[in-house]
Amino acid sequence: MDLFERVSEDIKTAMKAKDKVALDTLRNIKKVFLEAKTAPGANDTLSDADAIKIVQKLTKQGKDAAEIYVQQGRQDLADAELAQVKVMEVYLPKQMTPEELEAALKEIIAETGAAGAKDMGKVMGVASKKLAGLAEGRVISAKVKELLG
Repeated sequence: MDLFERVSEDIKTAMKAKDKVALDTLRNIKKVFLEAKTAPGANDTLSDADAIKIVQKLTKQGKDAAEIYVQQGRQDLADAELAQVKVMEVYLPKQMTPEELEAALKEIIAETGAAGAKDMGKVMGVASKKLAGLAEGRVISAKVKELLG
């Protein structure tokens, strides 16, 4: 079962459980999936890799919005955003631990032959592709900077 079908099934489950937060979140995810499927050039298909990227983007937007709400003293709105983020995170691959990330990046640095900060672009290009979905881009970038610096 691909991610699109899984979300559709989970919408039914959320309806039966009367879980409003999950239902609203899943309906939003499905709406974005459908928009991506019907976009010009998509040929009415959505790969799991593309679906994961969409969920990652929505998760990041939710976290950013929650952060802004907290800064503005609106904890009630921040809590609502974070509840939706929690529902979305179920569909993301397990994130790497800092130790796993460091080991993977050391391997990539050895592969690319990077010697210093000037080679960061080369390392980031490979790391972004290999570690897509397993760690946030800014975390990867910070770790690469640390390892090359």
